[in-house]
Amino acid sequence: MSLSDLSREQLADLQSQQRAAYDELVGKGLKLDLTRGKPSPAQLDLSNALLALPGEETTTDAAGTDVRNYGGTQGLPEIREIFSPLLKVPVEQLVAGDNASLAIMHDTIVYALLKGTIDSERPWGGGPVKFLCPTPGYDRHFALCEQFGIEMIPVDLGPDGPDLEAVTRLVADDADIKGIWIVPTYANPTGAVYSEEVTRTLVTMPTAAPDFRMFWDNAYAVHHLTDEETPAIDVLALAAEAGYPNRVFVFASTSKITFAGSGVSFFGSSRANVDWYLKHLSKRTIGPDKVNHLRHARYLKSPDGVRELMRKHREIISPKFALVESILSERLGDLEAASWTHPHGGYFISLDVMEGTATRVVELAKQAGIVMTGAGSAFPYGRDPQDRNIRIAPTFPAPAEVSAAIDGLATCVLLAATEKLLAC
Repeated sequence: MSLSDLSREQLADLQSQQRAAYDELVGKGLKLDLTRGKPSPAQLDLSNALLALPGEETTTDAAGTDVRNYGGTQGLPEIREIFSPLLKVPVEQLVAGDNASLAIMHDTIVYALLKGTIDSERPWGGGPVKFLCPTPGYDRHFALCEQFGIEMIPVDLGPDGPDLEAVTRLVADDADIKGIWIVPTYANPTGAVYSEEVTRTLVTMPTAAPDFRMFWDNAYAVHHLTDEETPAIDVLALAAEAGYPNRVFVFASTSKITFAGSGVSFFGSSRANVDWYLKHLSKRTIGPDKVNHLRHARYLKSPDGVRELMRKHREIISPKFALVESILSERLGDLEAASWTHPHGGYFISLDVMEGTATRVVELAKQAGIVMTGAGSAFPYGRDPQDRNIRIAPTFPAPAEVSAAIDGLATCVLLAATEKLLAC
């Protein structure tokens, strides 16, 4: 029987039960954190061999370049060769950088604002700039827009991509719309996977802005949770075929593959866009950490080496995802008190609670020692118009902590829901 079918007396009984459970929860003095999608210590331990690499015997790459010295702005060819087939970006169109792809996203926006892209009539900063933001989405993308005063326009995100009717209409009518954020594989936080059909529409649609860019953040390209390993879409080939070769900026990193604090980031695009990026990058740095590139190349060895390592990650984190779904189903499913995604990869589960209660749920959880990402964080400006979405990040805590946190969260969901229903 769903919550909506319960009488006021039944709701009051349920609220009393949940209040007692909540008071007991508070009394436990928990300190649990599910705010960020971080690899657990066990996942980081998988790559401890990196700490002994590249070793002292040779510090040269395949071309004989000493990686300890200056230069090599595009990054080591060996590491680019490993990730080229995984990201579906030609080696010569792939740049390997330092540890954070977020830094590359930041830089591409700054370069476009100050200098314009190769298709711009003037720098983006010379007028209003707007980005389309499929939601729920990634809060750090939205934070970049806020940092630079870029207006964010939310569009609904479905299981295979954004609302195309809204996207195509908006970009055709407004030349100030310069970009769209996209996490194409196992999107943060819903786990959505962009279909090839949706992607074809995005790369072929007419845009009022000739310098419109798709910020294609393939952060979870190889982060599968099942045996069904969704391959990356060759978005650059689709864009070139459509006659818009410069439309797509591809981003990725090894942050959740090896060490999050010392990985390798990647930028891929058309040859012209890569030249544009490297021209501006060369004024900021003389070269990336090529020692780290060599270390990663020697450890990962090949695309299959990356796939093998990611299967070991899956063995650690997929049981945690299963635990979350099992507890939510047991505690909330019969009452239809919430709905949640069932991702096949990535780092998150997106939970939708009763409309108007997400902020209260997060507040109750915090008071009980369970820290969640703020309600509304998956929406531009932190504003969820329905106040119902909560992002769950189960990867970092130990399984026992995940279990305790999700069970406690379910209590908060039911308590907040009964409070709202009884207040009507």
